[in-house]
Amino acid sequence: MEALSGLLLGMFAAILSSTIVTNALPEIVGDLGGGQSAYTWVVTASLLTMTASTPLWGKLADLFSKKVLVQIGLIVFVLGSVVAGMAQNPAMLISARAIQGLGAGGLSALAQIIMAAMISPRERGRYSGYLGATFAVATVGGPLLGGVITDTSWLGWRWCLYVGVPFALIALIVLQKTLHLPVTRRKVKVDWAGAFFVTAAVCLLLVWVTFADDKYSWLSWQSAAMVGGAIALTLVFLLVETKAAEPIIPLRLFRNRTITLASLASLFVGIAMFAGTVYFSQYFQLARDKSPTMSGVMTIPMIGGLFVSSTASGMIITRTGKWKNWLLAGGVLLTAGVGLLGTMRYDTPYWHIAIFMALMGLGVGMMMQNLVLCTQNQVAPSDLGAASSVVTFFRSLGGAVGVSVLGSVMSSRISGYAADTIGTLSPQEQAAAAEAAGNGTIPDMDRLPEHIRTWLESAYGHGIADIFLYVAPVALLAFLVTLFIKEVPLRTSGALAQAAEATAEAAPPVPRPPPRPHGSPRSRFRPPR
Repeated sequence: MEALSGLLLGMFAAILSSTIVTNALPEIVGDLGGGQSAYTWVVTASLLTMTASTPLWGKLADLFSKKVLVQIGLIVFVLGSVVAGMAQNPAMLISARAIQGLGAGGLSALAQIIMAAMISPRERGRYSGYLGATFAVATVGGPLLGGVITDTSWLGWRWCLYVGVPFALIALIVLQKTLHLPVTRRKVKVDWAGAFFVTAAVCLLLVWVTFADDKYSWLSWQSAAMVGGAIALTLVFLLVETKAAEPIIPLRLFRNRTITLASLASLFVGIAMFAGTVYFSQYFQLARDKSPTMSGVMTIPMIGGLFVSSTASGMIITRTGKWKNWLLAGGVLLTAGVGLLGTMRYDTPYWHIAIFMALMGLGVGMMMQNLVLCTQNQVAPSDLGAASSVVTFFRSLGGAVGVSVLGSVMSSRISGYAADTIGTLSPQEQAAAAEAAGNGTIPDMDRLPEHIRTWLESAYGHGIADIFLYVAPVALLAFLVTLFIKEVPLRTSGALAQAAEATAEAAPPVPRPPPRPHGSPRSRFRPPR
């Protein structure tokens, strides 16, 4: 726990800074003059760099000092936070969030890798529960703290972006004193070509899904060019990986059915998890007219479910060694939760929404950590970093694509629902409503007349609910994939211990001294009677 304390503190700082802006985003984007596309990109930018960099961090962890790498990740994260706090326009904020995501990608990948290096899979469930608890506390504390800071006039939203800096600096000091791991020094070439092509493919894919249905239609020559380019870059990446001495994502890992299925399930879980959590703040603030602080309070049921399920499942897995049933139960709860959230409207009783959010949180908590656990249990110590980062990569990729696609879908659905009822307003009211809803910016509900505000709240409530209807089949796919994952008994030694055992077995045996010849002076010696 001493060694993990700094690691958990660094994770807390990264997650806190990611979630603290959630409820402040409508005000941040409005203050900087951005619109719905800027709102989406502030979230997507950090997910993009986190996704693209995760395989590189994981591979570097197999080659270099894990301790130095996690400290570099913290420093990059601090730099991104400081620049984000000084942002003067949406472009500067989005760029700073991309730097933050680069550091957060290292922290999220290395936390799992370092934990797996020190702790056996059988015991790791309990410690993964601690990681899940840290995730839950930072996730619930972030929106609450962000809401309070945003609502406090003498602080303002910029302090939401600065607040993670002291936690990250303390984590740097604690890690330096408590984390002591053997340093891996292998003279190999880092697969920079693979890192470039996977980053380019992911970036082009996300640019396409972000601007589709906004700058151009889904079926257009721009879409065809971007999709074709992303496919071509992916094929080049696969070719490079087959030739590289130390590939950033070893393709041989996917010969293992568990790793392949866990990566696919993580992709679907990422879509459901990120899409659900990102747009809750818009629902509570724009569809229910709540303050940023209250928006954070209202998401507690989801985070409470995640906290309970991640800690409880981790402890029980450590005691029993059985993990697959938790994956299956998590898939059922996640599907049920997001499906029921698709029925909500702007005037749905809150206790209904609280139950639906709790079901979703329980499902995410049961699936997220255990998909990484079953993957780490299947690989050799030398591939631990790469395999762990593959699962995290697909989860982040699913989140980034999901947020981008569903943000575009949400905008069109809200416009559609608004257009259905705008005809019932007077010409003057229609002009005010069109200016509030159709100018590309986040509307300020407090400045609208009550009946226009109710009309716009209804459109936002229905449009955001449709996101969850689209996510429900994706969550069902995650459940179906986990059905085919074979449960393998958890190992009882950590990666470092496994590597030491393998080294000892590979070492040549120590020669025994030759036996003394018969008739030597010692053999003729007889003690006196």
